[in-house]
Amino acid sequence: MKAALQHYHARMQRVLDHIDRHLDGDLELDTVSGVAAFSKFHFHRQFTATFGLSVHRYVQLARMKRASYRLAYTDAQSVTDIAMDAGYDAPDAFARAFRQRFGQSPSSFRKSPDWEPWLAAFGPLDNARNKLMQKTFTPDEVMIRDVPATRVAIMEHRGDPATLGATIRRFIAWRKAAGLHPSTSPTFNVWYSERRPVPPAEYRMDLCVGTDQPIAANGEEIKAGEIPGGRCAVLRVVGYTDNLEPAALYLYRDWLPASGEEVRDFPLYCQRLSFFPEVPEHETVAELFLPLK
Repeated sequence: MKAALQHYHARMQRVLDHIDRHLDGDLELDTVSGVAAFSKFHFHRQFTATFGLSVHRYVQLARMKRASYRLAYTDAQSVTDIAMDAGYDAPDAFARAFRQRFGQSPSSFRKSPDWEPWLAAFGPLDNARNKLMQKTFTPDEVMIRDVPATRVAIMEHRGDPATLGATIRRFIAWRKAAGLHPSTSPTFNVWYSERRPVPPAEYRMDLCVGTDQPIAANGEEIKAGEIPGGRCAVLRVVGYTDNLEPAALYLYRDWLPASGEEVRDFPLYCQRLSFFPEVPEHETVAELFLPLK
C-alpha cells in the first residue's frame, strides 16, 4: 500500500515539475493528464483532491507568481511582455487579474510592491506544493566540508518576515549598481532567528554577496563582514528553495544528535546557487551550511 501511494505521488509530482518547466507552453488538461499517465476524464478530480486546487487555478497561480517576481525583481521585460508570458492575450486583462489578486496594478507593484497581499495570494499555491514536497533527507546527503572564509557585503533585514521582499528588492538593486552579479559573486543568507519567530518583529537575517572589492554603499546601509572558514555540515536542497526550514530541522533534529559533532559559534547559513525565475522553481538550488567545531 505504501509503495503504491509513493508511486501515485511521484506521478503527481511529475505533473508539478512539468507545469513549472512549461509555464509558457500548452498546459491544457489533456496535456497535463498525459504527463502523469492518468485519464483526462478523472485527472481534474484527482489533481484537486490531491492539491486542493484545480489544474487551471494552479497554472494561473504559478504563472502569476513568475510574473510578480519579474515585476518586482527585474526590469528586463515590459509589463506587456510579462502579461503575454503569463498567458494573457492583452495587458488590460492581465492588469485586471493582477489588481484583483494583489490590490495593485502591475506598474504600481513594480514600483512599490505591497507584500502582505502578495504573500496571502500565494498561500494556496504553497500549500498545494507542500502536500508532496515533504522531502526526506538522509545522512548520506550531508557532506562535511572545510569551507574557506569569505569576505562579504551585508544588507541586514530586521523585522517581520512579511517585509523581507522589500529588503530583497533593495539588495538586488544595490548589487546591480555595484556590478556584483550572482554568476560571479556568490549569494548567501545568514539566519539569526527562526523562520517564523514570535513576535515576528524579532526576525533577523543578513543578505550577503561575496566580494573582495571596496564597498560603495550607494545610499544603502551596507557593511563589510566575513563568513568565517571552518568545518561545516552541508546539505544541498534542490527545488522550491523558498523554504529551507525542513532541511534545517533535519540537520538539527536528526543529523546533528546522531553525528557526534558539536556546532560552532556562527549561525546557520545558506548559499543560493540558482534562482527563480531564472530557472523553474523545481530546479532552484541552495546549500545549507551548519558550522561545526
